[in-house]
Amino acid sequence: MSCDARPRNSPPPPKERRRLRESAALTQPQLATQVGVAPGTVRAWESGRTTPRGRKREAYAKLLKTLAEEEAAQAPEPEQDQEPKPEAEPQPQPELELEPQPQPQPVAAPGPTALTPAQAFDALYAFGAPALVRQTFLLTGRREQARESVERAFQAAWERWPEVARDRDPVGWVRATAYEYALSPWQRFRPRHRHPEPPPADPGDRTLLNTLLRLPARHRRTLVLYDGVGLDLPETAAETEASTPAAANRLLHAREAVAARLPALADPQVLHRRLAELASNERLRAAEPPAVRRGGERRARLRTRAAIAFTVALIGTTALTVRTAPTHYEPPVSPGQAVRGVPHRVAPGALSDEELELRQKLRDQVQDGPERLLPRPE
Repeated sequence: MSCDARPRNSPPPPKERRRLRESAALTQPQLATQVGVAPGTVRAWESGRTTPRGRKREAYAKLLKTLAEEEAAQAPEPEQDQEPKPEAEPQPQPELELEPQPQPQPVAAPGPTALTPAQAFDALYAFGAPALVRQTFLLTGRREQARESVERAFQAAWERWPEVARDRDPVGWVRATAYEYALSPWQRFRPRHRHPEPPPADPGDRTLLNTLLRLPARHRRTLVLYDGVGLDLPETAAETEASTPAAANRLLHAREAVAARLPALADPQVLHRRLAELASNERLRAAEPPAVRRGGERRARLRTRAAIAFTVALIGTTALTVRTAPTHYEPPVSPGQAVRGVPHRVAPGALSDEELELRQKLRDQVQDGPERLLPRPE
């Protein structure tokens, strides 16, 4: 007797979820509309990063069960064994000598071709770069800054490609890096930031973009991730490096600020649609993957050369200091101080008669020889 290990109303494993959706010829946005969630939520469910809960879980499991039943109903039934019809007796044929025919050898199915690191990076860039540029534009309101932020993020991913390639969500890794670079406070000191870019042509888009840019950076990022990208609240909190309650408070404050100025966007579904339209109406371009890879490699070479030059200059400065530095300690001469109680030195004056006689006597005596060593009586 067999039993199902999954609890009641539990969806199948992630791979089976995706297979059932693809067998029914449904896209992720279509399935998300039927369940009542964002497309990013369905993507997270199929990748196994998150698990549905509550009513969404029941609706998702019920929909997948219906798809599985429809797939089973469309499967061809096995052919029933039929009684063989009596065959006519074969007529004797003249025997012919036939040469043995070579048996066909089974051809092995070609396996998946392994991609080189450059090809895998180009595929990731082609898949995620256009959407990331549009999302970053919602954060900054600047087209060139959005493009540059995404390119810098992919260049950082190419420098750490072994780490990024093994990540469960490479696009999420690049997205977090691009958002950090785009919202860096150092961007305001760049000369480009002093010249405003032309606003969107549509008045509604212009009003929505101005409303987004008035939000604090953390609230704006949380709103774009949850209502724009379609991440769940735990994923949004993890990407913004905040707790789940803090991310929920930021999201509520951001929605209230947007609804206060644009009451028509109080509904989250309408806000999600308007954010997508605002990002899609702008003509945002992304560079080609080889150009991004070459730019990252060029920047890496420049940093390496700068580090080598700084190291050489530091070594030369240290050697010069060691060569010219004194080898022993010379204490400084202390400044002079006046001493009290000692009489001043008297300047020399005229010699007395006795001093003159003594000087003459010393001059007349022999200054060298043995006579000088022996005392002479007076």
